[in-house]
Amino acid sequence: MTAVASKVLFLYNEHLATEGLLGEAFADSGFDIDTFEVVPADRVDTPAVDVTFPDPTGYDVVVPLGARWPVYDEALRRTWVDAEMQMMRDAAAAGVALLGVCFGGQLLAQTFGGAVARSTAPEIGWYQIETDDTGVVPPGPWFQWHFDRWTLPPGATELARTAQASQAFVLGRTLALQFHPELDAGLLAGWLADDRDGEVVGAGLRHDELLARTAEMRDDAARRIRLLVRGFLDRVARQPCPS
Repeated sequence: MTAVASKVLFLYNEHLATEGLLGEAFADSGFDIDTFEVVPADRVDTPAVDVTFPDPTGYDVVVPLGARWPVYDEALRRTWVDAEMQMMRDAAAAGVALLGVCFGGQLLAQTFGGAVARSTAPEIGWYQIETDDTGVVPPGPWFQWHFDRWTLPPGATELARTAQASQAFVLGRTLALQFHPELDAGLLAGWLADDRDGEVVGAGLRHDELLARTAEMRDDAARRIRLLVRGFLDRVARQPCPS
C-alpha cells in the first residue's frame, strides 16, 4: 500500500513573501507543498481584500508567512486578517501544526490571545538571537525585517529573543518565529527592489552589504533551517493533542 505523503500549506500573505528555503526544507522532510495567495500583487496599495481561505484540515502543517502590513490594522482585520486568524483557530482545534513567520508569527500571537504593537526599535538585517532550545531554534544569525513585536499568548513558552523583541514561542503544536528563516538571496533581492519607503537605508544599512552578507550566509542558513524544520516537526508538530 502506498503511503500518503504529508502536506504543508504556505500562505502568501503578500506576493513577495514566499517560502524560499522553508519550502526546500519541508520538501527534504518528505512534504508535498501547496501555496495560497492572500493579497495579490496588484492590491499591495489597497490590501483590504475579501478572502475565502482553504480548509486547513486537509494539511499536516499550515505556515502563514510574512507581509508588509501590521496585523492589527483595522481595515485588514475587518477583511482577511480576522478570517485568517479563524483559520488558525480551526487548524489548531483540528490538531494541524502551525508555523508562523514574522507577520505570520505575529498573527499567531494575536490569534491565541497575545498582543502585537509597534516595537521601540526595528530590526533589519542579520541578528544573533538568544535561544533556550537549540533543538527547535538553532543558534546563529537569523535575518530580520520587522517594525512590530508581540506579547506572548497565555500558556505560550518563549524559546528565543533579542534585546528588542521576542523571537520565538511555542504553544501546543504552534511555533511562531519573528525572524525570517526562509530568506535566500533571491527573496532578499525582491524585497530590496520593493523597498519604496527606504527602510533599509533608514536603518543605516546598504543594499549591497545585506546582499553580500546573505550570500555569505547561504550554506550555513540552509543547514540551520533544516535543523529548525526537523526540530519543529519532531518536537512541536508531533506533540499530543490536548484531550
